[in-house]
Amino acid sequence: MSRTWEAFRTGAGFALLEHARNRLALVLVVGYIPLWLTLEHWFVTPDRLRFLLRAAGRTVTVNGNHLTMVSGAVNTVTLIVGFMMFMTTFKALAFDRRLALAGYPRSCLLLSKVVAMAAASALIAAYATAVVCWYWDPVRPALLALGLFTAAVSYGGIGILLGAFLRNELAGLFVIIMASLLDTMLQNPMSNAGADKDGLQLLPGYGPTQVAVAASFTPAVTPYGHLLLGPVWFLAIWLLGTAAFFARTRDHLPPPSAPLPTGRTA
Repeated sequence: MSRTWEAFRTGAGFALLEHARNRLALVLVVGYIPLWLTLEHWFVTPDRLRFLLRAAGRTVTVNGNHLTMVSGAVNTVTLIVGFMMFMTTFKALAFDRRLALAGYPRSCLLLSKVVAMAAASALIAAYATAVVCWYWDPVRPALLALGLFTAAVSYGGIGILLGAFLRNELAGLFVIIMASLLDTMLQNPMSNAGADKDGLQLLPGYGPTQVAVAASFTPAVTPYGHLLLGPVWFLAIWLLGTAAFFARTRDHLPPPSAPLPTGRTA
């Protein structure tokens, strides 16, 4: 048990260190989040918008500029965390394979990535919430940060899956960018008049977006069911990512009973 704990702690430490050394991700966090939200604050109309907020169970009327900033915050955290987890998993896969061949527990390797992802998601969600609060005052900023955290976690799981499954770096980045943009656009009533239609509940950003909007504009409703949708999406994707990761890092050495090739021909 102590050896497993030591392996997990070492793996988590290296995973956190790898995130800290990801300079592009740090630039995106520090620069992209405030830039994107500032542009939305400047250029999106503040006209009032009326729509059905399922998390509150009623129709609400909100400032369109503020709503778009909430949607933009969801978009930025999902893009960044999805990108971070994809790159971490993709680039470390060859090294993880060698560690697995040497006897390092693969479960510890994968769980350490999840711990690092959760820590990064919490920090990024808190930072994005602080940027939103710089421009206006959401009703419940703590719940807004929690909604952004669940959004980041759901796309972090997608990043792990793509990093363990795909063999092309560009393909993974393209999938994450397009999935996040499409998801956010469909969830925002400013860009999609049918944002309250059935079927959108199946998207990974649905629950986190509902939570973030409810936290920003309603004083009393806490959508516990919607809070669970992001983690449920992560769990489902993580199970697929686990299967892909174990398949890509399995022992490829021949069994002990198999004769080694001699290079001779009969």
